[in-house]
Amino acid sequence: MTLVPDCTLMRLRKRKRCFPSCSSLRKVDEDEIYWRRRKEDEELEWTPNSTHLISQFTQCFTNAMVGSRSWIGGLFHRTTTKRDDKFIDYPLSPIEEERLQRLQERLQVPYDETRPDHQESLRALWHCSFPNVSLEGLISDQWKDMGWQGPNPSTDFRGCGFISLENLLFFARKYPESFHKLLLKKDGKRATWEYPFAVAGINISFMLIQMLDLCSEKPRCLPGMNFVKLLGENEEAFDVLYCIAFEMMDAQWLAMHASYMDFNDVLQATRMQLERELSLEDINKIQDLPAYNLL
Repeated sequence: MTLVPDCTLMRLRKRKRCFPSCSSLRKVDEDEIYWRRRKEDEELEWTPNSTHLISQFTQCFTNAMVGSRSWIGGLFHRTTTKRDDKFIDYPLSPIEEERLQRLQERLQVPYDETRPDHQESLRALWHCSFPNVSLEGLISDQWKDMGWQGPNPSTDFRGCGFISLENLLFFARKYPESFHKLLLKKDGKRATWEYPFAVAGINISFMLIQMLDLCSEKPRCLPGMNFVKLLGENEEAFDVLYCIAFEMMDAQWLAMHASYMDFNDVLQATRMQLERELSLEDINKIQDLPAYNLL
């Protein structure tokens, strides 16, 4: 049984349906009490090579982030990027409008495990991640090694759709060294209970969509408005920003000496830093972001 909810769909103003809304999820305070009590009650003996415990932890972590007791859903419901109450409509260039619409259309595509192109993308992600390891199947316990909650990754994509797989695959192909550094947790002093890589990636996709206000006809927040300019300059701006955000999140994780209970705080700190960088006046292309140097 999957831990990822089927969220109701929001509608674009004057456009098509967009990204799942998590406004119906439980409040963060209730979840924090639940998970802290559960942490106290369940004292699991850690064995580094124990597949069973890794699986248990990944399910717990996924549940905490995008599951029925979703911290992240509650967190974003209460701290969505503030829109300008005195919003003045702004014009988009033809290329900006075209690329924004194309990106918004990507947000509406659910992952469909019966589609051959979606299956091929999932296989490609495995081969990029573990090029020397043969994949036994699209449903296999091997997927847990990448940080999926179970043997079938398709159940995790319900929280964010096909674009979250596209983001991971873009990261693996465009910046393979950075991708493998984060996947294998090569840098810094790592926590005993690390964040599962793949599930964290889905939450970063979710965070960016909300932060940039991409479910509006046009973004009404300053970071989102500036992002559209970057999109006009580079159609891959969203995917590159995803890679930057993943690097920033891992850097925050290490700086905060975080463990799995701290993931929401780490993601919120990452979001705040991204919002600041996207609000700078001299950002004309994605490479101008200070954090781009992390890649």
